[in-house]
Amino acid sequence: MRIPGGIRVRLALTLAAIVAIALGVAYLIVVPSLEERFVETRLDQLEEVAVPLSEEIPDDRVRWPEALDRSAAVANARVVAFDVLAKTPPAVAVFADSQRRDSQDVQDDPVALRTVLSGRLERGRVSTAGGDFASVALPMESGGVLLFRAPLEDTLATVELVKRRFILATAFALVLAVVLGLTAAGLLAYRLARLEAGAERIADGDFTEPIVDHGDDEIGQLALAFDRMRVRLARLDDARREFVANASHELRTPLFSLGGFLELLSDEELDEETRREFLATMRDQVERLTALTTALLDLSRIDAGQLVPVREPVDLEVAAHALAAELGPLAETRGHELEVRAVPGVVALADEDRVLQIGRALLANALTHTPAGTRVTIDVYRRDARAVLAVRDDGPGIPEDQRDAVFERFYRGDGSSASGSGLGLAIARELARLMHGAVRLESRPGRTVFSLELEAASPDTTDAFSRENAGEVTLPGGSS
Repeated sequence: MRIPGGIRVRLALTLAAIVAIALGVAYLIVVPSLEERFVETRLDQLEEVAVPLSEEIPDDRVRWPEALDRSAAVANARVVAFDVLAKTPPAVAVFADSQRRDSQDVQDDPVALRTVLSGRLERGRVSTAGGDFASVALPMESGGVLLFRAPLEDTLATVELVKRRFILATAFALVLAVVLGLTAAGLLAYRLARLEAGAERIADGDFTEPIVDHGDDEIGQLALAFDRMRVRLARLDDARREFVANASHELRTPLFSLGGFLELLSDEELDEETRREFLATMRDQVERLTALTTALLDLSRIDAGQLVPVREPVDLEVAAHALAAELGPLAETRGHELEVRAVPGVVALADEDRVLQIGRALLANALTHTPAGTRVTIDVYRRDARAVLAVRDDGPGIPEDQRDAVFERFYRGDGSSASGSGLGLAIARELARLMHGAVRLESRPGRTVFSLELEAASPDTTDAFSRENAGEVTLPGGSS
């Protein structure tokens, strides 16, 4: 059930409930304690005068009524003298009463009966039909019991006044709590409403207006988190738009090229050599289209969380030689010197096919984007608990402002050396992340290193893997 007024009313009611509970607990603690203290104070006062007055009572019982009157005037209390009829069970009879009236109301005074039993001074609060009284009883030398009884009406009236004022203060505090709660909650609700409006704008695809809250509390932190989300969503939306535009362009270019060559091939006057050239070019375009669609499929599977690499021992030295054998012809064509420098026994826990795919992207990037004559080296080594496959080149390096961008999708750099779809490094980084690794870049003029870092297999796993594959691994070029 929704409470009318929403969070404002809820916060106000919560604050009022807290105030009511706090004041209620204070009432239960303070008022009974105050009442008890007032009664004890009255009993102290009564006992203070009762003890010396009891010593002034004469032995002659005939003079007791006169003595009781004097004691009552001094103590401002009713004074009653009892004869003890029996001690077990205790029983007393009124012998004299300063009020000179029917003494039935004090005949069974519990304080006087306790004095009969204990033989010493007793005190306490006595409640009767006539009201509440403070009673002090003490034994007499004659064997009787002397009772001092004072009404607590004035004392309890003070307590009742405190109670009424406490209740009035509680009511005022509750009203004030509700008013202040509604005001404070209104301010919070206004800030939350601004966050809600900002979230609605984001949900509608509007990322232009920032979400701002100047508070330094939790709501302010929530606004900052919302604004960071807005910025990230805006970047993702821009990336999505750019991705769609780039993917459309990359697909359209080879398709248009293939369409154009098909029209040219329909010309019957083409000579055989030209026709073969057209077919070779069309084959290149088909390969380019196939590579692009494969890359797009990998990206879609990564984004959808459908690509799950296996974790098995992978000998990075074998992988490095396999990459060199596969891309060696490309290195020769482009005039690069390709070299493998591998530390034996470097085994990573990874997916072998994906390791080769990443290495292929890193090596192709170095061969494609560096000038002819540049040395390119594939290094394999261990760094702490990581197994590393690195591709190093001696090219001009990557400008600092482009080092993060090279891992973005469809980024192909500037200049004539830019080619390809611009997806290789982006896919390599995502694949490395899925294998709990990373692709890192270090670059300066004359030295650029792309490193694939993976979790290294434990020594036991490495030894078992080496024994299992001993004599069965053939490296490119016929070595083993």
